[in-house]
Amino acid sequence: MRFRRYTHDYSRRHFLQQAAQGLFSTGVLMPTWEAIAASGDVSRAYPEELLSIENYTKGRIKTGDEITAANVEHVKSLLEPIRYEQIVKYGRRLKVAPTTTDVMRLSPWEYTEATLSNAGKARFDAAGNVVTAEGKPWIGGNPFPDPKSGIELFAAQTLSWGRHDAAFYALKISDVNPGGDVAFRYAGGWTELSPVARVSLDPKPYWPMHQDKLRFQSVFFTLPQQFRGTSFLNIWDYDQNTFPLLYGYVAEFRRIRQFPADQRFEPLLPGTTLFLSDAWAAGDPLNTWGNYRIVGRGPFLAGLSGSWNADHPNWEHNTHGGPRNQTFWDSTVELIPEAIVVEAEPVRFPRAPVSKKRVWFDARNQVVVGMVTYDRRGEPYRSFDGAYSLYERGASKVMDGKHPYWSWCHLTCSDIQTGRVTRIEQVRSIEGHNTVANDQSLYDKYLTQAALIRLGAT
Repeated sequence: MRFRRYTHDYSRRHFLQQAAQGLFSTGVLMPTWEAIAASGDVSRAYPEELLSIENYTKGRIKTGDEITAANVEHVKSLLEPIRYEQIVKYGRRLKVAPTTTDVMRLSPWEYTEATLSNAGKARFDAAGNVVTAEGKPWIGGNPFPDPKSGIELFAAQTLSWGRHDAAFYALKISDVNPGGDVAFRYAGGWTELSPVARVSLDPKPYWPMHQDKLRFQSVFFTLPQQFRGTSFLNIWDYDQNTFPLLYGYVAEFRRIRQFPADQRFEPLLPGTTLFLSDAWAAGDPLNTWGNYRIVGRGPFLAGLSGSWNADHPNWEHNTHGGPRNQTFWDSTVELIPEAIVVEAEPVRFPRAPVSKKRVWFDARNQVVVGMVTYDRRGEPYRSFDGAYSLYERGASKVMDGKHPYWSWCHLTCSDIQTGRVTRIEQVRSIEGHNTVANDQSLYDKYLTQAALIRLGAT
């Protein structure tokens, strides 16, 4: 007979005890980041019940099973309320994969290496910006791999959204109405490039000509025809008290206009439920939000592996659920041993339709695994959940330099109050615009006003 060293309820009691004492340290058996630094594996930081869905549910759900309305009660505590409701009422399903313990499979390789080598070198300056001990912009990787506060988690997310120095994501967007029909279909591209904290592109860690900038980011659309050429360009200052410059190319008028700096809570296109503010759960400068606070900790279910559809030549994903089986992505999730839940409020947006957001971070690598925003009455407004993966399956793989590409695969944005769902997926290519990471030429292709005009003209 085998005796467990830790009872099934040990982890829950550990999290509750730390919260009651006002303590915070990731991990249960030892600090998570110490386990990662020692071996690159998180297994030593957590008991068995948090490393296997079968152990957690006492065999009721196993790897390879699907979570459906018939068994979701066994994992209700591992889901935010919106996904739970979608499973119970609208036929959403989640396929279960094994828990990933190798941290090198949970972020881009170079980003993780920089996190390890630069640990302990970050601080906040008097203006609330992340800097080195010398007061310079951050040099790469996660500045707070062992976070002690909500603002540290959000600071790392704001500094590097996709964790690549530069990335272009070809994407398709479908907006599904409450009746289950796809009311709008869009296609286009999303680009982001970091002039600081660079770990792959030369020069690094800074691009000297733009060392005062945090990010260049743009999005443009090729479909439908009436919005072809519509695009937006965000230029972020490194100072997180300053609003980004926001430019847009309006295809109808064939000109660029500058938008108000705080216009970040409106849909980019008709029918979609996604705002600029929502990007990566940190679409606004860090210090335009405030009252960051950790409000919960515990295991969670989210997509961290197995979500790249290598079988489709354009990586497109299948759907299910809702009245016409078109509402939700086919999704793969795994048991995350520990998620950290943080709330924040939009302190610099007096007319924001959002009163706060609640964001779930994976404690192993601090990526965002879920978000719910609340309206001005404090009622749930919109829900966001997505899936990441290494783009590697058997002999099929997409390379990012020397290592397989890691990125997001798909995203589900649900407007809880209207019943609309926006599905976004990363695909291989849209009209010759190919998904790629760490390519400096993306700046001239997509991240200048001249690039917006050129894209609109073609």
